[in-house]
Formats: sequence, structure tokens, C-alpha cells
Amino acid sequence: MKKAIVFVDANNWYHNIKKILEPGEVDIIKSARLLCDIKGYSLLKIKWYASTPSIADGERMYYKHMSFLESLGKRGVEVITRKLQRLSNAEIIRKRVETIRSLDLCTSCRPIVESAFLDIADTQKKEKGIDVWVAVDMIKESVIENNCDICLLISGDADFVLALSLIESHGKEVLTAMVPFGYSSELRKKFPFFILRKETLMKCLRNYAE
Repeated sequence: MKKAIVFVDANNWYHNIKKILEPGEVDIIKSARLLCDIKGYSLLKIKWYASTPSIADGERMYYKHMSFLESLGKRGVEVITRKLQRLSNAEIIRKRVETIRSLDLCTSCRPIVESAFLDIADTQKKEKGIDVWVAVDMIKESVIENNCDICLLISGDADFVLALSLIESHGKEVLTAMVPFGYSSELRKKFPFFILRKETLMKCLRNYAE
């Protein structure tokens, strides 16, 4: 059975899921397990990538969010967080360089990762470093460390096209999954995909009894 690691772009997941259901009611662990069961994969682990709010934006929101992340960690989800920021182009490049350098990549992999992820386009985007972190982690887990056969990305963001293409070029499989809304057509054209429709997500509600 092929081994899969599930990478969740939490911000993309939240903003797209809420067009169908209350995000807090959809269990990401149930969702990941269901996807792997449907595809016949062995689920190795789930990695959740999220930006964290500032306590200055409101204590109630901050502690609610941190409590949620803590609960995921207790259930075995690997939680990776970055602080929410708005940066200039120069600052974005500097932050991405710092992120890549912190990963201790080998001399062969570093140029590949840098060339793929140091390009930027949107000066108004809130840059958390999340997209870079997910992309580099997928490459590290699948290509560099050979920990899995399949990268299952839960996101509809076209920013991941370069990373997924690189992973495929090294003989690894990829699969993206997202609800119909906000699901990049470029992702669906280039890679295998799974559309998470409401009837599927209903089986992943926290109170759903199998």
C-alpha cells in the first residue's frame, strides 16, 4: 500500500470550507483518513500549516485559535505555525530566504528549492511564509528524505504548482483535494485531484456517527 503524508494549507482550507459548512465542525483527521481510504493509501501523518493571530487583535480569538491548534497536536497532527504579517516585496524575499536556510537543505537541493520559491508577485498579499513552508516540507518529506510515496495536499492554491511539479519529476505521486469553490483550475489540469463535495464532508463532521 502506498504511503501518504497529508499537508493541509489551513488558511485555504478554512476560507473555502466555510462556503459549504462551518469549518470548526469539519474534522480534518476524519477528512484525511477518508481521502486515504478512498484512494487506497496508508496515512502516515497529517501536517497542519497555519498562521497565528496576534493577541493584540483580540484575546478571545487568539486563545480560541491557540486552543484549537493545541487540540490538533494532542490528537497526533503535526502543527506548524507562522505569525500573520503584511510585508513588502523585499521583506517577503528576505523572509523566504531565511525560511529556506533554516531547513538545512543539502547543496544539491538548495538551488532547486530557492529557484522555485523566491519568486513573488503580489505586494498586497498577507505573507505568512506558510506557502513556502508547505512547499519545502513536501519536497523534503517526499524527495529528500523519501518518507512517503504520495504528497496529498489539501489546498486549492495555484502557488503550489511548482513544488508539485518538482515532486512529480522525482517519481513521487501527488494528489490535491479541495471543495469546488476556490479550487485552482491550474492545479486540476496539471495534477490528479479530488473534489471534496458537501456529501463527502458530511461524513467528516465531528459528531458524525459511522
